[in-house]
Amino acid sequence: MQYDLYVVTDEGLSRGLTHCEQARQAIAGGADVIQLRDKKCDCDYLLRCAMEMREDCKKAGVMFIVNDRLDVALQCQADGVHIGQGDMPLKFARKVAPKGFIIGVSAGTLEEALTAEQDGAEYIGFGPVFTTCSKDDAGPVCGLDLLREVKRRVSIPVVAIGGINAANAPDVLAAGADGLAVISAVISQADVTAAARNLKAIITQYRLSGRQ
Repeated sequence: MQYDLYVVTDEGLSRGLTHCEQARQAIAGGADVIQLRDKKCDCDYLLRCAMEMREDCKKAGVMFIVNDRLDVALQCQADGVHIGQGDMPLKFARKVAPKGFIIGVSAGTLEEALTAEQDGAEYIGFGPVFTTCSKDDAGPVCGLDLLREVKRRVSIPVVAIGGINAANAPDVLAAGADGLAVISAVISQADVTAAARNLKAIITQYRLSGRQ
């Protein structure tokens, strides 16, 4: 699985774009993963968005993940679900998920990352690496040193999140991140596609440089 550019949608942080519009524009810019994240809307709207986004991602060969809502992820046949520390236990999600279903887990400490791997997560969303205003429940800043330590201690992919942008992306990649998860750095920009394309180019150039 490729997690290089992992874009999380958020209607509250976009410039008037729906989840579906954000996803399409981010896909056009080279996003490898799209995550639908909305903790406020009603279930019917979330499911409608998920169904449409799933089709767009499928056509583009892009991974589609639903945040938190395993029920919605299963109904729309998403590639997977992303769960936080306060969401349902990973072990429960694994019991009801079909074979091949991806489960990512948020972690903000080394212990949480190790537990997520032991419990069967496919990847870890680690952060916030830097200060972020995109998530009210982001938790304390982890920093690059802890990101490096987590990468040394786990064998599954680690996707960094929290305050990541074009300026600090190379530092996060140098710390070992397998992917960069972004919200405002892409979906809050005037040109979502251009913002995604710029970040993807930075990631690609870093990979091609042979430094990782």
